[in-house]
Amino acid sequence: MSSHSAAAGDAGWPENRYNDGRFRNPAGYFHTMSLAHTLSLIDIQARMSLKCEASRYFLGYLWWLLEPILYVMVFYLVFGVLLDSQGMEFIVFLMCGKLPFVWFSKTVIKASGSILDHVGLIGLTDLPKAMFPLMVAHEGLYKQVAVFALLAVVTLGAGYQPTLAWLWLFPLVAANYLMIVAISLAAAFMVPLFRDLVMMITLGMTLLLFVSGVFWDPRALDPAVMELIFIINPLAFFLDAYRQVMMHGLAPDLPHLLALTALFGVLFAVMLCLLHRYSRFLALRALTA
Repeated sequence: MSSHSAAAGDAGWPENRYNDGRFRNPAGYFHTMSLAHTLSLIDIQARMSLKCEASRYFLGYLWWLLEPILYVMVFYLVFGVLLDSQGMEFIVFLMCGKLPFVWFSKTVIKASGSILDHVGLIGLTDLPKAMFPLMVAHEGLYKQVAVFALLAVVTLGAGYQPTLAWLWLFPLVAANYLMIVAISLAAAFMVPLFRDLVMMITLGMTLLLFVSGVFWDPRALDPAVMELIFIINPLAFFLDAYRQVMMHGLAPDLPHLLALTALFGVLFAVMLCLLHRYSRFLALRALTA
């Protein structure tokens, strides 16, 4: 083996070096990466992005907690003080709805434009397009872990006792994350094709804010109406499930949770296939639009 071939092998891109040692376009390398390597790359990129984002602000990582706290304070001022709602109970109720909603909305909105945001990199190499929304979703997951820790502290401070039902938070968060990732992939696929969807997604989040039970309790409605809302709007189901688990110590509706997990699992797989199949077409749209 020549010294150039050995060096190329050490670098991990043997098929992508010229004889003089320069690298070719590494697209072939990215398309032959193992799943474990791909996930590791997504994780590294997400952590680097979070570190870069934190370095821009004086308070750095504290904004992960300060931002959701300020969101809740604003809405508590309106709905809790001005409309005279019930003290700490309403704060916990609001946080169980608002914090997961912010996770969903911010991730999907940012992921929807993730391919266009990396148009310069896309112009240089044929990277898997799914990597970009997946990195955004992974960033959001890191932040949400800290936010859920804050939610647990506030819930305990409000006098709610932890129960074994809290263990349901793990599958609940996992299913919620799957929904966010699947919808993020779909949004990232559609936006390069129809740029106006960016505005529609943002407006849609405003609509969801008021119809998903963030400020009101779906269980105060007729049971048939409540079930219809949970079927039509999966986000409303998740927000209610967090409240049932953390405030009332009750398990979520398992058949409904499994059905949503299966649904978004299928959507996730379909969108991965579409993003792979139309990778170069999406790149062309992003570069020429």
